[in-house]
Amino acid sequence: MAQQHAADGAEPHVAGWTDILGGWAERHPRALVRLGNWETRLLEDRIRDRPIRGPIYIAGLARSGSTILLELLSRHPDLATHRYRDFPLVLTPWIWNWFVDRAATRPQAPRERAHRDRIAVTAESPEAFEEVVWMTFFRHLHDPAANAVLDDVDNPAFEAFYRDHIRKMLLIRGGTRYIAKGNYNVTRLPYLLKLFPDARFIVPIRDPVWHIASLMKQHALFCREERRNPRILRHMRRSGHFEFGLDRRATHVGDSEATARIERLWRNGREVAGWAEHWRLVYDHLARTLEDRPDLRAATVIVRYEDLCARPAEVLAGILARCGLAPHDLPAEAQANVAPPAYYEPSFTAEERGLIREITGDAARRFGYETPGPDDRLPAASPDAA
Repeated sequence: MAQQHAADGAEPHVAGWTDILGGWAERHPRALVRLGNWETRLLEDRIRDRPIRGPIYIAGLARSGSTILLELLSRHPDLATHRYRDFPLVLTPWIWNWFVDRAATRPQAPRERAHRDRIAVTAESPEAFEEVVWMTFFRHLHDPAANAVLDDVDNPAFEAFYRDHIRKMLLIRGGTRYIAKGNYNVTRLPYLLKLFPDARFIVPIRDPVWHIASLMKQHALFCREERRNPRILRHMRRSGHFEFGLDRRATHVGDSEATARIERLWRNGREVAGWAEHWRLVYDHLARTLEDRPDLRAATVIVRYEDLCARPAEVLAGILARCGLAPHDLPAEAQANVAPPAYYEPSFTAEERGLIREITGDAARRFGYETPGPDDRLPAASPDAA
């Protein structure tokens, strides 16, 4: 977002009380599930008849534009989403928000988030915390040795808790439709469609050279900051963010050999090849899934980040229409605020760019990215993405 700038030199920060309470929540997930179910019974008269209609899911690899999309769409008056204030007791949102409302002492000044991508946030900013619920009921999801794909599965305890959780979020935020950003939901689209046949899925994607450059930039940043401050590493684990940093993990989409190869490349310091293989693996899985499921394909909007930056009003208007949402002023806001900041440029060698194109080429072409020739010149400035 072009207008969201924080003070230069802001350091990533995790409050001590957040770290302590987050540690307790991590150690006692069953207690929090029981407390969440008690909360549901307490609110039964207020949420029982609240419909879950057309939930919207933003899913895809980090640094593809998912945060920008969430920032814009969360401003829609019909939509309700998680906010920074919901962590760490994500499983008991009503109780926790009741406490936060009474414990807050003064307005919070915007602060640049840990990614240092010029996006400033407060406790009221939208954020991706739904993963905490998934990790509580599916303990294997972030094990690189275990298949994380959820399609034809049944988990009645999760499904009941999750539906009630969404109803509580609608109650707390005063919305009529739920929206969630979750990078890892890209491995669960069939399951989500099974739970909510009228769901809509927004999947951002980005040119792999620029996408991998952004991922590598964030990985180096988080590794450095997590070594400096272990609270940040613990926070990333507890909130379900394993995309980069010291606990980076490859996403297993059913190909154990490919996942093991990515992990091995990263361990051996072959960062570019590892990231390129990971990009190919995830988006190839997405393409195959959409090809196999016409119903899922009809419910999914692919958003190329380059298109969003070039024609923000048009692209956002199309997303809103596909999701059955009135535009309000959001296309105009997108036009005014989405721009390609020019504060970094990939430093890949010609050989590294060629390697990325070679590994990702087939998958990228499935989403309309043409593989350039040997003279692969990129623009002097390209947008970063959140």
